[in-house]
Amino acid sequence: MPELRRDPVVGRWVIISTERSRRPSDFSLAPVRPQSAGPCAFCSGQEGRTPDEILAVRDAGTLPNGPGWQIRVVPNKFPALRIEGDLEPSGDGVYDRMNGIGAHEVIIETPDHCASMPELSESEVAAVLEAWRQRMIDLQKDTRFEYVSVFKNHGEAAGASLEHPHSQLIATPIVPLAVEQELEGALRHFRIKKRCIWCDMIRQEMQGKSRRGGRLVLADEGLVALCPYAPRFPFETWLLPAAHRSSYEDIDGVDPAALARVLREVLRRMDSVLGRPAWNLSLHSAPLKAPTLDHFHWHLEISPRLTRVAGFEWGTGFFINPVPPEEAAKYLRQGLPRPT
Repeated sequence: MPELRRDPVVGRWVIISTERSRRPSDFSLAPVRPQSAGPCAFCSGQEGRTPDEILAVRDAGTLPNGPGWQIRVVPNKFPALRIEGDLEPSGDGVYDRMNGIGAHEVIIETPDHCASMPELSESEVAAVLEAWRQRMIDLQKDTRFEYVSVFKNHGEAAGASLEHPHSQLIATPIVPLAVEQELEGALRHFRIKKRCIWCDMIRQEMQGKSRRGGRLVLADEGLVALCPYAPRFPFETWLLPAAHRSSYEDIDGVDPAALARVLREVLRRMDSVLGRPAWNLSLHSAPLKAPTLDHFHWHLEISPRLTRVAGFEWGTGFFINPVPPEEAAKYLRQGLPRPT
């Protein structure tokens, strides 16, 4: 029988449509494969086709904005928001506005045009994760910015316009609504129970308290990967530090190598189980100006693009997920190729 499940953080209800339950092989998948071998604007030797780098991991003796790099961070050539100017908030009757001020940057993750994040080495993934952190720390100094969204679109179906492996960040003068909802929901839980809701979820999943075999995917050196109780999308997976941390910038107590290893392993298992799907990754962290928060827990959310959001979802806010998270976690724990 289908179930209605309530997300314990934001209160969003999700329909787990068990009567439509599918194995991984039941989805119509378009595997992500590079259509060309390059070169593109993000390839080594093409540095003149991008804005000047803001941050780079380079071989000794190499010059900025030239070859010899492992990671480059550059401003987006076609930014959603502009870094120059003042916010100048104003009102127009019942309406509010401000200038489109922010930062939009691209993290070019490797010189290899044909690589993907799960194909990078553990140390290479760790370097990408550190580049995210360094840019967040630097953008925190700009008093205009309230939040930094870090995200990665892998594959055309996930919104990637360029094949070359890259992630992006956008700093905004406003905390996004989705993050505000998480903050508010988590604070309600904390006020009643004096505990972080994500810490509670981690404890419950680690203890295997589930009717269908558990939603834990893996745990490794203080990092946990799990399928959430009320996922919007099939095989949606969250990565969290087991110990409470509210800001991604505060990496103390989290082994960067372990984080890279868990992220890489989850993506590899998704590739194996689902046949190299497109996916979106987003980092949820505390707002830049927030102190250490007892009620918020930073986490990564990974959502393979296996189904489409259609009229019912847009019109109601209900998501229909044909794969119970317990089933998704079972396949991801095994990490085996999808059944045929």
